[in-house]
Amino acid sequence: MLAARTLHRSLAWDVGTGNGQAAIGVAEHYEQVIGTDVSEAQLQHAIPHPKVKYLYTPLSISDEELLSSIGGENSVDLITVAQAVHWFDLPKFYSLVTRLLRKPGGIVAIWCYNDIAVSSTFDPVMKRFHDTRLPYWNPNIQYVFYGYKTLPFPFESVGLGSEGQPLALDIPKKLSFEGLLRMLRSWSAVVTAKNQGVDLLSENVVKELKSAWGRSNLVRSIAYKAFMLAGKVKL
Repeated sequence: MLAARTLHRSLAWDVGTGNGQAAIGVAEHYEQVIGTDVSEAQLQHAIPHPKVKYLYTPLSISDEELLSSIGGENSVDLITVAQAVHWFDLPKFYSLVTRLLRKPGGIVAIWCYNDIAVSSTFDPVMKRFHDTRLPYWNPNIQYVFYGYKTLPFPFESVGLGSEGQPLALDIPKKLSFEGLLRMLRSWSAVVTAKNQGVDLLSENVVKELKSAWGRSNLVRSIAYKAFMLAGKVKL
């Protein structure tokens, strides 16, 4: 969907790449992908791919160093950020995007999810669990809570969501109950609560979720409720 909207498919930059799950998807359509992250620990889990080059970019790196390590001004066809832009210094990041994107024809796309849809039985139980997380959310997560509707995005629309009007996306996935628990335990609010001595995934909560899910070995077809903003530099 994104590749169809860029004029060239030479270079892509996946920012906040983590373990590279988005980068390897982008690599199916672009000649080279550079995946960067401020976390060395995350990059140690990066998925190898012949077209993807992973770079550690500490917060101390200068803008000029970062620009040259990616490819220089006016060099990048697609910039992607999956499940991460709400943690960024947005003015600094958007300035880099403006300099790096190829003009014309380059696109920046950011996307995220804030819920999952499983079944009419499970979803109300999940909603109650969601509500227990609210006191432990980092202020940055407000952007995710509102589906990026309040996120600044100063780029010209390419028909895939724009500032104040993100594009709704359903991302289908097969998920086991154990996979669900691993995902929930990784959520920042759950980790924050645990660090404060509160286990949001207590034995009773897990039992309630499991009962609503069905058999513990049941693999369900679910949908991540996601949203996207995509645009190009205003000329």
